[in-house]
Amino acid sequence: MRGGVGDRLKELGYELPSLPNSAGSYVPATSTGSLLFTAGQLPFKEGQLRYAGKVDKDVSVEEAKEAARLCALNALAAVEAEAGSLENVRRVVKVTGYVASTAGFNRQPEVINGASDLLGEVFGKTGAHARSAVGVAELPLDAPVEVELIVELTMNG
Repeated sequence: MRGGVGDRLKELGYELPSLPNSAGSYVPATSTGSLLFTAGQLPFKEGQLRYAGKVDKDVSVEEAKEAARLCALNALAAVEAEAGSLENVRRVVKVTGYVASTAGFNRQPEVINGASDLLGEVFGKTGAHARSAVGVAELPLDAPVEVELIVELTMNG
């Protein structure tokens, strides 16, 4: 990609956040071979959980999509910390998104499009990925959305 991933993020008006602190006994990301796995990331911005509650009750679908974008940015911060640079990402392999939602809500894929669309904008064709969008009863800290990534790294990543 011309100009690199960091330049593309800036062009789109995004800035990678500082790596969030782990909220438990785990690391933000780990890799094996050429694959890097992030821990689930919540919609934190500037150290604060930006959205809380259930989608379709406390949080609108549009707000939840924005929460998914924030989760993806936090996941990219974890990728960068583990891989040394986002330039070392060969491709995004899989996105798993969890949506804390009310009974009967079935628009989880639309919510997780917030993360998927951001990855496509940032990485272009290499951002195309497999995905799961799962509805759940509860998420940590009453977050409405949680996103995790699996990315393939280049050999020097």
